[in-house]
Amino acid sequence: MREIELRHGPFGRATIRPYSKTWRAVDNSSLLKVYTGIDPEGRRKREAETIQRAARWGLSVPPLLATGSSEVGSWTVFRMLPGVPCGMRSGRAIEEYIGHVLGLTRRLHRPTAGLTPGTGWTGGRSRPVLQHHFLLDQLSPRCRLRPWWAALSEALQLLDSQPVVHLHGNLKPEHLLVDNGKLHVVDWEASARGPAVVDYTDVAFHLVRDLLYEGVPPGRVPVGLMARLPFSGPALAWRLLLWLDRRRPQDIDLITVREIRDLTAEEQASAACASLTRAVSLLRSTGVPR
Repeated sequence: MREIELRHGPFGRATIRPYSKTWRAVDNSSLLKVYTGIDPEGRRKREAETIQRAARWGLSVPPLLATGSSEVGSWTVFRMLPGVPCGMRSGRAIEEYIGHVLGLTRRLHRPTAGLTPGTGWTGGRSRPVLQHHFLLDQLSPRCRLRPWWAALSEALQLLDSQPVVHLHGNLKPEHLLVDNGKLHVVDWEASARGPAVVDYTDVAFHLVRDLLYEGVPPGRVPVGLMARLPFSGPALAWRLLLWLDRRRPQDIDLITVREIRDLTAEEQASAACASLTRAVSLLRSTGVPR
């Protein structure tokens, strides 16, 4: 840590998140990120590789100053980018954010021959994996014993026919920075290859969850604005379960088979978003942490 700070610091107070610790340089020139939790070394390599490739594509991403593994763990130092995160405090802010998402994904989700589902943008498996298997594999093994597993697995098979594209993997307002109309995209550690609906589902899920947890009444969640995004019920059900799977051990048992069946049956984006809003609102009322 001392060597890193001598080269790129000094750094201020750490910000602790579920899967990382970050330190901002006191002069705001750089950001040190130490990966924690699930597969920190894999996430470090994945983010570094993806950022380099995204930069070659012309996307504005945080320049990589240094990366490695040491006694502090797996870490990366990025150059800080200007701009402010997209907002969601008003309908207009959400509409602008969704516009930025659609502009980004038009460039990001480019068809690529021979691309197979998996984590990161490089590499692959010795044997191709189906789209729905790639998504189900992200849930912990305990989920296979839950009564809703078969219904989810069957519903996700609809995604197998969709093209495989490059994904950001964790799109939400704070990961898109706007600077005088220019868009910068940060936090690429969850980058992957899979169906485009995964990125759109992340956007819708984070908006619904975060608005509800900030106290917005369910009836005021702007499901109509989110209908501009091409997501579906099965993908939203998967994303909801992925969130619960990574909360407290008992939270995954709060969701019922009927709720999953109802959500996976929704074919229209607005109806699926409304169904997700009801489910997350109920889970929040039972004490599930954000």
